[in-house]
Amino acid sequence: MSGEESFDAFYRGSRQRLYDCLYALTGNAAEAQDVVHEAYARAWQRWSTVGEYADPEAWVRTVARRVAVSRWRRARSALHAYRRAGPPPDVPGPNPDSVALVGALAQLPPAQRTALVLHHLVGLPVADVARETGVPEGTVKARLSRGRRALANLLEATPAEAHNV
Repeated sequence: MSGEESFDAFYRGSRQRLYDCLYALTGNAAEAQDVVHEAYARAWQRWSTVGEYADPEAWVRTVARRVAVSRWRRARSALHAYRRAGPPPDVPGPNPDSVALVGALAQLPPAQRTALVLHHLVGLPVADVARETGVPEGTVKARLSRGRRALANLLEATPAEAHNV
């Protein structure tokens, strides 16, 4: 029997027992399933060695228990850190000017939008925008010029009240 066949037979013969064991240990079906999958993945990676053990199921069970404990410890540490630091601060809503800008940018052709974003928002020089987009610098300059004109027209068309909401 090949290594793949012997692993498949091992998996089919032991997966339910291992899942039942980890479900009883974790009390969580999804966690048990994740841990069991991780343990079998590790067994598959080392199957040439693990498959020769007197009790490969015990090896997989031990790995699964250790993975479960590790996850539990990580979750507990995260909870302690959360309790120490408190909840994250509220994130303010988007600035109305930013919403208007993003809406106007969405109406531009993709090439102009890309040039404007890379040059003005990311801060890349024209040469870097050209290199990143694969076009000559003159093309980038033309896209920036056309894009700025179109953007100005679109933003002027937006009522001033919409910016102050």
